[in-house]
Amino acid sequence: MYEIEYNGEKIPYQIINSKIKNMYIYIKDGNVIVKVPNKLKERYAIDFVNQKSKWIYKKIKESESQKGKNTTVEQKDIDKLETIVMQSVEEYSNMIGVRPNKVKLKNIKYAWGSCSSKKNISINVQLAKKSEMEIKYVVLHEMCHLKHMNHSKAFWDLVETYMPNYKIYRKSLKQV
Repeated sequence: MYEIEYNGEKIPYQIINSKIKNMYIYIKDGNVIVKVPNKLKERYAIDFVNQKSKWIYKKIKESESQKGKNTTVEQKDIDKLETIVMQSVEEYSNMIGVRPNKVKLKNIKYAWGSCSSKKNISINVQLAKKSEMEIKYVVLHEMCHLKHMNHSKAFWDLVETYMPNYKIYRKSLKQV
């Protein structure tokens, strides 16, 4: 077990060697885990974690603040979300000229929405707590992935074509 210090707090972390190409950090249940390629020298992993200490601290504080929040969504809110999502899918399908195979509402822990390579779109039910425009932005974002399965300039240009002020909603969804 290793430790970094940020903002006067000591944060323990674990380094795990694995058959991967790039090192990355993930935080699960308040535990910091650093996955590194098998042949990487330990000091590089430690330097990497030290460079990311501010980000790690921020993410741990965010996860702690989320624990106390009520994450249940009432059925009436889910029904409203479903209506907005399906209307938006129809609207953007006609505009962009693409149509998903399936659209599902489900609890997604890591994102507001996702688009699979099979052209299936999933929308996080927690969006029911957000504004209609934030919901529409997420739907548009996922619909644009039906044309561009990445976050390239072409992808963002497409999003901006149909929602010129998308950055407002993107930013508000990133705030905790």
